[in-house]
Amino acid sequence: MYLIKRITLLTTLVMSLVSVTSFAQDLSEGAIAERIAPVGDVYLNGEIATANQGTDLSEPAGPRSGEKIYNTYCVACHATGAAGAPVKGDADAWQPRVAQGPETLLKHATEGFNAMPARGTCADCSDDEMAATVEFLTKGLY
Repeated sequence: MYLIKRITLLTTLVMSLVSVTSFAQDLSEGAIAERIAPVGDVYLNGEIATANQGTDLSEPAGPRSGEKIYNTYCVACHATGAAGAPVKGDADAWQPRVAQGPETLLKHATEGFNAMPARGTCADCSDDEMAATVEFLTKGLY
């Protein structure tokens, strides 16, 4: 019995050594450098020349025009009449609203009214931009 235990222990030890050496990695400098090399590159803006470098892609300073805001945020509803929105240029649809006066129209535009959320869908529009947009929407209806 003692002999069988020693043989089993010796066999286990030999197998452990064989398995450890079979998984040993190449420890040469080149192999290590290859294993730890970056998998990608990172660059900071301006380090690499791009096609639009040197052009200013930002919006101009100052308020946006009522037309720009309408075409960006309002057109989806006010060009189709979605959710009961009066269509731009439809004098009959706008008449009851225009009769309430520009202050009420602006209040409804900034605070929301019926299905229209506050400021339409332009969360970053200023009060001046909202006024310009209301003026653009109702131009020629007063």
